[in-house]
Amino acid sequence: MKNTYRLGKMPSWQRNFVLLGMLSCSLTGTAYLLGHEFEIQRALLGTSSVLAWHGVAAILVSLALGSILPFHLKAGLQSKRKLFSGLSQLGFLTTLLISGALLYYGPEEIRESVVLTHWVVGLIFFAIFLLHGVYSRKSQGINEKKVH
Repeated sequence: MKNTYRLGKMPSWQRNFVLLGMLSCSLTGTAYLLGHEFEIQRALLGTSSVLAWHGVAAILVSLALGSILPFHLKAGLQSKRKLFSGLSQLGFLTTLLISGALLYYGPEEIRESVVLTHWVVGLIFFAIFLLHGVYSRKSQGINEKKVH
């Protein structure tokens, strides 16, 4: 099991890239949600520049996702560890990418439901992403204690 875990462990540059992409996308999306939908600090958070940064961060997330699919996902499937949080993230990210594209290119008739879907799924994704990382740190610490 230890070898499988090592196979799925990302190099530090990749881990940092994934964290930067996911956190920046989640935080800019949350900022825009608070400003635009909930009108909290709308003049600061609900602006098109925050939305533009969210779009740039989404591109980083797409690159980060592509960088982990061949190895991290494969190793996770083989080890059967954290399958729920890992596969949930993959499903939610797919939904976010599709709904994000529909927000720009989709028909006006479905826009309101797509907006709602995008921000609800985005918030759920962010929570699962954080739990996946925390759970990873806890289990990693436990595994290292058992080895020594």
